[in-house]
Amino acid sequence: MSQTKRRFLKWLVGLIVILWAGVAFYGYRQTDASSQSSGLTTVTVGYQKGDPVDIARQRGELVKEMKAKGYKVVYKQFQDGTSLLQALKSGSIDYARTGDTPPVTAQAAGTKLTYIGAGSAKPNGSGIVVKKGSGISSIKDLKGKKVAYTKGTSSQYLLLQALKKAGMSASDVTWVSMDQSAASVAFAKGKVAAWATWDPYTAQAQVNQNAKLLTNGVGLSNNRDFLISTQSYAKAHTKTSQYLVKYLGEDMQWANTHKSKLIKMMSKSLKLSSAVVKKMVMRRSYTFGAMTKSITKEQQKIADVFYQSGVLKTDVTVDKIVTYLKE
Repeated sequence: MSQTKRRFLKWLVGLIVILWAGVAFYGYRQTDASSQSSGLTTVTVGYQKGDPVDIARQRGELVKEMKAKGYKVVYKQFQDGTSLLQALKSGSIDYARTGDTPPVTAQAAGTKLTYIGAGSAKPNGSGIVVKKGSGISSIKDLKGKKVAYTKGTSSQYLLLQALKKAGMSASDVTWVSMDQSAASVAFAKGKVAAWATWDPYTAQAQVNQNAKLLTNGVGLSNNRDFLISTQSYAKAHTKTSQYLVKYLGEDMQWANTHKSKLIKMMSKSLKLSSAVVKKMVMRRSYTFGAMTKSITKEQQKIADVFYQSGVLKTDVTVDKIVTYLKE
């Protein structure tokens, strides 16, 4: 290659680098200017499909209410509680909506989280399902049989409690851990005799798979929704937490008084039949509020059962990590 060509290539590369840097800087300035001009503080909330945060997201009022208080709410969807809490720990989200067991296992693992708010109990939608005509009519009939569940979720706690209530030990059944989608297939194909699950999977099994509810979660597992944050973020953003809990509560009040609209909305977003969603919605109530001592005791019971059964290797005190918001 001639010296002239070499000089030309160096000049061209240099020009490209300068142009790229200029475009990047301009983009940064534009983003920064946009952020400053809006005057809003971004709050990122993680959720799963069909949960209270998802209902609030679809309704749209929470975003408006938070904007009036100076916040821009960004929603991020996750597949399960474990990935939600990992995102929370990494700082990619500020709040996470999870079920009742992920926070317990995360605390035992040393994650510096805190409970911000809690939803109503929904034990009627949780349960252990079996096929009609299977000959299984009680929990004791599950002895020696395979039961599907998902490790680290409310289904594991529910199954432990159901076996204990029936006077059985955990070793009396064969535990088959798999995600809920895989469990649904295994149950449909008869690869497991029973399936410990929660709505909408419970409702799907009943409506679509000719399943019967061997037991629900009443007296066994309340299966609440929780809003979780990190201890450091919550300490610095008390007002933000108060607003979120308040407006989530208002959305849940709407859900309770507009169940026909809720069923239609969730059928579309979850891509489930109205029959499945109706069964799920009509057997629960929707509320959301600040943490209470009684709800903290419920969480402590989960922690105690998991520790005593060997699921957790660390004994934890839930009350130490709860943020009790003032109304």
